Amino acid sequence: MREKTAGRADLSGDCAQCFGLCCVALPFARSAGFAADKPAGTPCRNLQEDHRCRIHARLRQEGYSGCTVYDCFGAGQKVSQVTFGGQDWRTGPDEHARRMFEVFPVVRQLQELLWYLTEAVALPAARPLRAELRETLEETERLTLLPPEELVGLSVDAHRQHVGALLQKASELARSGPRGRRRDRRGADLMGARLKGTDLRGISLRGACLIAADLSGADLRGADLLGADLRDTDLTDADLTGALFLTQPQVNAARGNPGTRLPESLGRPAHWGV
Repeated sequence: MREKTAGRADLSGDCAQCFGLCCVALPFARSAGFAADKPAGTPCRNLQEDHRCRIHARLRQEGYSGCTVYDCFGAGQKVSQVTFGGQDWRTGPDEHARRMFEVFPVVRQLQELLWYLTEAVALPAARPLRAELRETLEETERLTLLPPEELVGLSVDAHRQHVGALLQKASELARSGPRGRRRDRRGADLMGARLKGTDLRGISLRGACLIAADLSGADLRGADLLGADLRDTDLTDADLTGALFLTQPQVNAARGNPGTRLPESLGRPAHWGV
């Protein structure tokens, strides 16, 4: 069992408290996930004046499946309501809007790190690292609360490297059983791999490419999935309870069914069916 850790609810997007930042600040190119090109800083053509999506209920049907996969880890509402004090980019000067759009991707990276750190703190096996994990979590939270001018100039890379090394240690402790540390497929190219029904308990698949892989019925309990590419991965009837560092965007990008078992912190995507 993992310890219950407060604050996880603040680490997922709350569109009602956001000014549609992901629909404006980020670029996307016409592809299988997006029906049209859009440069950074330009509102999506489907974004309404009230910051709601005109086709939200039909995104996949309209060719915007990429939007259904995305999650800002709570960066949207934090930038909108905290960093900029609730001032809408539409009503402020051009400089205000530009700065908000620059800040959003930075805070999004930090919020993602908060997701991982919050999970690591709650791992019983990571108790020897708990003080350092909590300190790093608090430092990451402090960075998200910097004023806009400091956030724009912030280099997240060095902090991400420190967090990544710490999470690796936590992962090794959590996977240190007989099926754990020796099973390391970090960064493996498993695109299209046939792994149906495979026992993958405690394996490290950190950064692995699992695009379109068949993991139906696989046992992924305790597997480290940090950064694994799960686009179009078949998770039908797979067991991911206790999987380490799995995120909602990864789950949203995969295919599953009512028999797919997920960690309690993650929701079942609507396109998986009921």
